[in-house]
Amino acid sequence: MNRDVLIRHMQEHYAAAPEYLWARWPDYAVFRHGGGRKWFAVLMNIPANKLGLPDSAPVDVLNLKAAPEMVGSLLQLPGIFPAWHMNKEHWVSLLLEGGPNDETIDNLIDDSYLLTRK
Repeated sequence: MNRDVLIRHMQEHYAAAPEYLWARWPDYAVFRHGGGRKWFAVLMNIPANKLGLPDSAPVDVLNLKAAPEMVGSLLQLPGIFPAWHMNKEHWVSLLLEGGPNDETIDNLIDDSYLLTRK
């Protein structure tokens, strides 16, 4: 899944437009719940080596909340890593291109959305 497809998906399925909060990182976006304004996803463009990959080329990742009892098994899937710059017990980072298939990404977004709902 690429960045543009992901953003359209978030807007169509969750009515969540990307919010670019940091001038220093203009490609970083958060997606929030409408009423509570709680984040359920963070889209970032980071060097691949931040995820333990051998290259330092920038990659798009999506941080999602996951049930702590699921994090260990999720990390066994290709393209899913301990969350970069988030609580690693409750969040994971997904490599958007070359990572999990679109169906897995969609399911994990749904889970994150439900876990962060008030």
